[in-house]
Parts: sequence; C-alpha cells; structure tokens
Amino acid sequence: MTDLYQTQRAMRNMRQAAMQRGVIAILDIGSSKIACLVLRFDGPSQFSDADGIGSLAGQSSFRVIGAATTRSRGVRFGEIDAMQETERAIRTAVQAAQKMANTRVDHVIACFAGARPRSYGLDGMVELDENIATEQDIARVMASCDVPDFGDGREVLHAQPVNFAIDHRSGLSDPRGQMGNELAVDMHLLTVDETVIQNLLYCIKRCDLELAGLASSSYVSGISSLVEDEQELGAACIDLGGGATGLSIFMRKHMIYSDAVRLGGEHVTSDISMGLQVPPATAERIKTFYGGVVATGMDDREMIEIGGDTGDWEHDRRTVSRAELIGIMRPRVEEILEEVRVRLDAAGFEHLPSQQIVLTGGGSQIPGLDGLASKILGQQVRLGRPLRVQGLPQAATGPAFASSVGLCLFAANPQDEWWDFEVPAEKYPARSLKRAIRWFKDNW
Repeated sequence: MTDLYQTQRAMRNMRQAAMQRGVIAILDIGSSKIACLVLRFDGPSQFSDADGIGSLAGQSSFRVIGAATTRSRGVRFGEIDAMQETERAIRTAVQAAQKMANTRVDHVIACFAGARPRSYGLDGMVELDENIATEQDIARVMASCDVPDFGDGREVLHAQPVNFAIDHRSGLSDPRGQMGNELAVDMHLLTVDETVIQNLLYCIKRCDLELAGLASSSYVSGISSLVEDEQELGAACIDLGGGATGLSIFMRKHMIYSDAVRLGGEHVTSDISMGLQVPPATAERIKTFYGGVVATGMDDREMIEIGGDTGDWEHDRRTVSRAELIGIMRPRVEEILEEVRVRLDAAGFEHLPSQQIVLTGGGSQIPGLDGLASKILGQQVRLGRPLRVQGLPQAATGPAFASSVGLCLFAANPQDEWWDFEVPAEKYPARSLKRAIRWFKDNW
C-alpha cells in the first residue's frame, strides 16, 4: 500500500507542475483505438470553490488544442498484450496530437479498461480532539478505515472518500470547520491487477513520457456521460468498449462501485467474421453500416453485399440478409448485457434511490441496443454522449470518446483521493477482512 501511496502522490505533484506549465496530454489506451488529446490550461476557473474537499478540489478551465486517434495495437481486454506494438501506437497518437497542438508534451494522464477491477466499501471513525474537524482529522479518519486483504498482485487505483458524517449528520462532502464529537467516513477503494499497471507504467516510460495520473476508463466515462442529477441520485454507466465493457455506479457525485466484463465490440466483430467467413476488417465495416440487434420483417428483405477480393467470383459476390446479420450479433450483445446485469445485482444497484442506466462507448452505437438493454437490465436506459468540451474536434464528440473526454475532466478537476492527505505513515490502514459494498444500502 505504501509504495503505491508514494507513486500516486508523486503523480499528483507532477500533474500540478504540468498544469502550472500550462499543457498536459491525456491518453485513452483502449483495445480498438488509442486517443490522445492535448489540453491547455488557463488557470483556475470561476468554479474553484466547487464541492469537495482537499487542495485539489478546485476546477481549472482548459481547452483541447490537439487531438489524434490511431488504431490500437497490442492491447487485448483493455490490457497491454504486446509491448512494442502498443508503444508504437501510443507514439503515433501522441506525435500527431502534438503536431496539431504545435507544442511538445512531456506529461500524460492515462486511462485504461480491464485489469479485473474490484470494489470495496470501507468505513472509519475517530473522536475529534478539538471538537472541530480539521484537515488532520480527515487524514486520521481515513487511516482508521479497515482495508480488506485484497491479496497479492493487486494495486489500489482509486481510494476516494465518498461520504463524511459528524455525529449523526451524514452526507457531508466537506466536514472541515464543522463542530462535533465524532467524525466518520465512507470510502470507496478500487483495486486492479498489479501487472497491468506495471506494464502500462513501463510502456509510457518507453515512449519518453512522464505519467502524471492514472484512472479507470469506466470511472472517467461515468464522469463525462452521466448528468449531474444522475451522479447525485444514483446511476450506472456502462461503457461498451472494443475489448472490455466497463461498469461504474455513481451516487452523491462519487463512484461507489466499478467492475468490468471481459467482452466488447470486438467480440461481436469476430462473431460476424466467423459467421460470414470474412476478414475482421470487412466484418467491422458490415457491423458499422448494417448492424443491429432487433430484427423486423423488413430486415429479411434487406440484402447486404458482403464483397471481397479472394478472386473467387461466387464467394466475392455473396449477399446476406440484414436479419441474418442481426441473428449473429444479438446473442453476443445479449451475453454482454447479461454479464453486466449479474454485476449490477452483486453491487446492490436496486437499493439506490434512482436506477438510471446510461450506455456509452463505441459499442453503444448499435441500433436498437437501448431497447434490448432495458429488457435485459430491467431499468430505464438511455444512450449517453460525453459532455461538450472546449476545442474538441467534432469527430471526437461521440460516445466512443466518453472516456477520453472524462479523462480531460478528471485531469482538470480530480476528486480527492487518499494520497492528497498527509496520512500518518504508521497509520497506513490495518488490513482486516471486511466485506464491501453493503454500506450504501445501510446509509442511504
């Protein structure tokens, strides 16, 4: 725990230094594309006394001055599989974005999917010495949380206080300066596979870049795709990526649960490729132009030319009905949504006051998906597009860029994490086993 605490603190300091210099790049490392956006910061905006606690709660205003995407290579299930290929793809995206921005960038903040995330809810409580909550008390109460023994080979990616209470007043976002006898905190801890993070750190270092922050894709997708009311009252963001489908649940403006399904849009493409016996690139094109998950009578009659260049005239002139294509796609999409439902049930999603579900990510563009999802997930479902961000090119405003845009917002306005406070070194959390995600059932 201590090594990571130090690494995260170092990254936070680097981020602040980069922001003072005025530019930083964000890097969304996905299984189907790698996106790089260069941000220019203009200093604190008028919102700098935003909700939240700690030195970093102030927002900064920024605009995108460079943007580039490249086809991802060497990434599977959101994890680096072939180091050199991924390094080449990252360099390509970063160089193109720098060229557009006409400036050099040394610091990046990155996000990634996959890595088998696991969520824990922790709680802690301390007596207030002076009867007034201070920054030191916040550090003490965080250190009093029992951290579960999450096992070897796991690293903490996010550790955020999501709710404070003084005596019996719960739901405080910033307890400093408030009077009382006891201070309690609820925290959300997200752990991921250690090797995935190490590979990522190593790959970014090999690209001659400094890492100034790391985030989970499903977390940042939720930041950009859920509207304020949804983040406040309870909503799930389902980010249908290429190699993995991320899931994050928000409540009171904080992520309180996250998970991932190791299936995504690329699995649908490979089903089409096998079903129609065409190369993956052709399958991707057919999926994009003609795909769907709900067949009507019309679709039996709509014929799709498959095309091809094998030289076998019969083979290359084949056609398939749209209904057949939907018959290949639908079972896989259903499987992904069923897996998502299992995870929502495990998280106790039905206990939240509001249960909105928002679909985003490149895979969410399949026609008819929202209707199928509301059948399988049994909730109100809508399609989400990321917030508008200043300077973002039109081509990067669709749902496929939800995590890239969310990462910009995360860079400009990070929520407080454990490492933003001077937690006393001897007080690194005691590791005791305590089952997680029940606290939002009890507290809210």
